[in-house]
Amino acid sequence: QVQVVESGGGLAQAGGSLRLSCTASGSGFSVTAMNWYRQIQGKQRDFVATITSGDSTNYGDSVQGRFTISRASAKNNTIYLQMNSLRPEDSGVYYCTALFKETGRPFSPTIDYWGQGTQVTVSS
Repeated sequence: QVQVVESGGGLAQAGGSLRLSCTASGSGFSVTAMNWYRQIQGKQRDFVATITSGDSTNYGDSVQGRFTISRASAKNNTIYLQMNSLRPEDSGVYYCTALFKETGRPFSPTIDYWGQGTQVTVSS
């Protein structure tokens, strides 16, 4: 059984900062990548950032240069999303996802598991 749990979020003023945390776990499974997506009201779900097991990172255009995804420590499945220079349009529900594979079985199906989401609200 796999699990993805987010924490953090809340209310911030425009120009301020927030940090989200996410931990992925699963006995017998390895995590190949972890991602952040967000759902802004009335819009489709958007990609925010990703970090691979090799610590490669990538960002959505709207957050590039403002948000940073990082890992708590080497080979740790807890990640952070540091959000700086927040804007009201960053408000929404932020979801953490993790891609799992059975440990030692690289050709096993990839499981894409989502957390429950955490609300971020940025006031102007």
